[in-house]
Amino acid sequence: MDQVSPDMINAAQGFWARIVLFFEIMLVPTRLYQLVAVAALLIVSWLLARVASRFFTDWLRHQANWPKWRLRLGLLIDRRMTLIVFMILAWAVALVMREITWPSRSQLIALAATIATAWVAIFFLARVIRNRFLRRIVSWAAWIWVTLYLLDLIQPAANFLDTLAITIGDLRLSALVVLKALAVTGLMIAGARILSRLITGRLSRNEDISPTMRVLTAKLLQVVLFSLAVIVGLKAVGFDLTGLAVFSGAVGVGLGFGLQKVVSNLVSGVIILLDKSIKPGDVISLGDTFGWIEELGARYVSVVTRDGKEYLIPNEDLVTGQVVNWSHTNNFVRLDLNFGTSYGDDPHKVSEIAINAALTVKRVLAQRRPVCWVTGFGDSSVDYVLRFWIGDAEAGLTNVRGQVYLALWDGFVENGISIPFPQREVRVLNEAIGLRRAGWEEPGQGPLAAESGRDD
Repeated sequence: MDQVSPDMINAAQGFWARIVLFFEIMLVPTRLYQLVAVAALLIVSWLLARVASRFFTDWLRHQANWPKWRLRLGLLIDRRMTLIVFMILAWAVALVMREITWPSRSQLIALAATIATAWVAIFFLARVIRNRFLRRIVSWAAWIWVTLYLLDLIQPAANFLDTLAITIGDLRLSALVVLKALAVTGLMIAGARILSRLITGRLSRNEDISPTMRVLTAKLLQVVLFSLAVIVGLKAVGFDLTGLAVFSGAVGVGLGFGLQKVVSNLVSGVIILLDKSIKPGDVISLGDTFGWIEELGARYVSVVTRDGKEYLIPNEDLVTGQVVNWSHTNNFVRLDLNFGTSYGDDPHKVSEIAINAALTVKRVLAQRRPVCWVTGFGDSSVDYVLRFWIGDAEAGLTNVRGQVYLALWDGFVENGISIPFPQREVRVLNEAIGLRRAGWEEPGQGPLAAESGRDD
């Protein structure tokens, strides 16, 4: 790192001199009252914002039917209520004073209103950056830059930041370059995110492209756009990327060994998208997990079950494990119900009643007619299996089974078909109980022993 150089000292002195000159100009008697007016507007804005925020928050709570983006916008307005109120009051005062007096007498108030307007605009525009840390960096950089620009201090500040630098070989890295790189790269990433959303939305509405190809195209597009955003952003500020080639190669080798599972999941995700074995909307079973695929991520697959639980299953498990895809080639699913009737019921009639009962359930497909077969003769019943098809497994399996069972019950009750159940008969020997009560409990004693002796 370079030691303190004369250029750095001169730049710092020049920057400080411009700041001192600015405040000397501001503190002249003809402009001092404007500073007092700005301070008074800040106090009044803070008081008004506190009162307005209560009513505004209560009003937002009653807008339950609003879409989420409107509610979020309302919350953002509430967070910056003081600044917004100050901006409105400052512009109103400045415009009124320009009508009744000289424009120079409201110059500082108009300048404060301009800075407040720029800060509000930056606050809302920065919302397009989802990453909170990156959004804060871009917001603070933009607020500082626009403030220095409006105060005509941008060039002295740039000269001072450019002197704060370190030199590594032929690479000179200054604070000015770093700040420019962060700001430009953040804006490029935000632009890439917006463009990616627009293209992904267009792809999702294109019925000519399969769901897996839509997801694959969107993921590849995101990787390309974000990579270009970083590269273009760094090159735009003059950052030399050739010096990072060897370093990035070494880091890549280290990450390859340390992040094997992550890389495996990423590659498995690409394989899933290419072979089209799983796509959004498919109904799958993996172990005890049964649900439909909500989203295909780069590292995992989101599976939502009927009870509202969302499982994040790694892509590697779906590639290497056994997965039941209920809707891979088509949406038809066959279900089996086992039941039994008594031997006194006609099996032909029972089969006909069972088939007709299944057809009364709306989700059972009539074009794939149910069948009912005798599967065996049990100890107390004739055993049957009822097989039927459905075309909407994502709507659940247990509920349609329950509906068919209820239809079977109603059909059997209506036609007098009985469903046997195990019965147990308990016999109580009164003579043995009476003997025990009389005291003949020991073996070899009493009338029973004498009777057994006569048999011998």
